[in-house]
Amino acid sequence: MKLDDYSKLIDHTNLKPDATEEQMAILCKEAVDLSFAMVAVNQVQTKFCANRLRGTSVRTGAAISFPLGQTSIAAKAYEAQDAINQGAQEIDFVLNLTEVRKGNTQYSLEEMGTVKDLCHKQNIICKVIFEIAYLSPQEVTTLCHLANQIKPDFVKTSTGFAPTGATVEMVRLMRRECQPEIQVKAAGGIRDAATFLAMIEAGATRIGTSSGIKIINELKQLL
Repeated sequence: MKLDDYSKLIDHTNLKPDATEEQMAILCKEAVDLSFAMVAVNQVQTKFCANRLRGTSVRTGAAISFPLGQTSIAAKAYEAQDAINQGAQEIDFVLNLTEVRKGNTQYSLEEMGTVKDLCHKQNIICKVIFEIAYLSPQEVTTLCHLANQIKPDFVKTSTGFAPTGATVEMVRLMRRECQPEIQVKAAGGIRDAATFLAMIEAGATRIGTSSGIKIINELKQLL
């Protein structure tokens, strides 16, 4: 792969609660300059970033029910639709882990299906965040099998706000257990080129990171 190919795998991220418009403007400019796939921002920043990125190849992604996932299905659907109305082209939403840990697969199916259907009816990319720090390998496997029924565009490891983020082992598991058409996004704790490359080798096709510039600079030295 060439450097540009790696750049296009990066979701350039600023999900800080105190992020300013100046910081959002810088994020967007950096994403355009380096041809990143997307900027990943809190839902309230969607309109500002979508306006900044209009006419470029960089997409605007909104984080929904972030970072805890502890809102109702109806609330997630409303928030996702509002983000789409504001210009979001990709939706990353957090599953309700209370229901996951209870083994309430019907709830998880409804949750994934509601947000995925809402997104796909409007040609919006849908990513389901599992938050693997709180889940066992078996629970992650179960979620992958549920995703196979619903078919979101991506399953995603983490928000980056939990005690731990993506691991190579969990990315491999998610890639193995999901059907080929469902992609895997690795996020959380990916701060250098070595980790970035390891996640890609494990099967991730999108990387969420706030260290995208550092990673690209390190890759320049390797390639």
